[in-house]
Amino acid sequence: MATQAEAAAMRHALALAARGLGFTSPNPVVGCVVLDAAGRTVGEGHHQRAGGPHAEVHALRAAGDRARGGTAVVTLEPCNHTGRTGPCAQALLDAGITRVVYAVGDPNPAATGGGAALRAAGVDVEAGLLAAEAEAVNAAWLTSVRHGRPHVTWKYAATLDGRTAAADGTSRWITSAAARADVHRLRAECDAVVVGSGTARADDPHLAVRGPAAEAGARQPLRVVVDTEGTAVRPGARVLDDAAPTLIAVAEDAPAPAGAEALRLPRAGRGLDVTALLTALHARDVRSVLLEGGATLAGAFVAAGAVDRVVGYLAPALLGAGPAVLTGGGITTIAEALRLDVTEAVRVGPDLRVTAVPAGATSASAAPAAATAAFPTPATKEH
Repeated sequence: MATQAEAAAMRHALALAARGLGFTSPNPVVGCVVLDAAGRTVGEGHHQRAGGPHAEVHALRAAGDRARGGTAVVTLEPCNHTGRTGPCAQALLDAGITRVVYAVGDPNPAATGGGAALRAAGVDVEAGLLAAEAEAVNAAWLTSVRHGRPHVTWKYAATLDGRTAAADGTSRWITSAAARADVHRLRAECDAVVVGSGTARADDPHLAVRGPAAEAGARQPLRVVVDTEGTAVRPGARVLDDAAPTLIAVAEDAPAPAGAEALRLPRAGRGLDVTALLTALHARDVRSVLLEGGATLAGAFVAAGAVDRVVGYLAPALLGAGPAVLTGGGITTIAEALRLDVTEAVRVGPDLRVTAVPAGATSASAAPAAATAAFPTPATKEH
């Protein structure tokens, strides 16, 4: 049974893990706290970048000899394989750790088994402490390992009556500068940002990360435009600049787009096959997708069962008419509604940010509770 000191250490380890969002993909985010034999914190660390030392190594280095006879509290089961770094299970043994408490087991077949190896060496091992919270922080990586596709967050901005634009098509700006700036935090935590041809034509979006997240060194996400016919992204489009890489997904029989790499995919209905798109992105080490497209593309993802999290920015305004948030989705009757569980509702400036996951989904789809601290929210002006 975990002690109060271990529970407190795990909460801190979760906050440490969240610092890695936007930096460690395709690896997981992990935090570790080392307690000495008396239960005092003597070392802490988090996985900072792919290919760099793991969280346990950072924490053990900080603890030094004080780790001997102590406890390691880790958000993910210590790995048991040698990749670009050595096995963390062995590092813990070498440091003289006598107890390990971890939150979530490692589902990666190549790395799992750290807990068993530690037990076999006589270490007291406890699993499952704050597991739901740890799954939420690592939602993207866990989804990718378990399902072989990226974790998808659908983000939208709308009025309280669910309109994304006015009847005349005007939409700038529905939400406040604070809400629009918060989107850059979401982008910074994801590997790819996806929009459709309608958004590309209407808004000429840039889709790169700006503000404090970019200044902190977050990697720019891959910008993906789903342009079935290959006609929406024209020369001079903002997504064709050199701020971030760009990929244009087109049908197999569509002309090649100019100015960016093409990803050819099979058609599905009037658009492209969403499952094929996600499979192709996963093969490119994309573990998390931020879907910023309009109602039609969102409907295609919903119909494909490929929305793991919804983040809606709701402005305290009414329009009465205009485009709705979602079109289609394969839903024709109330019994088919995609029911959601709200995991968070917070004010962002004058607006409300509501985060929800499909009802009954595993906690790995939930919003990272500590993620909002990963990057400061800037006060800039636009998407």
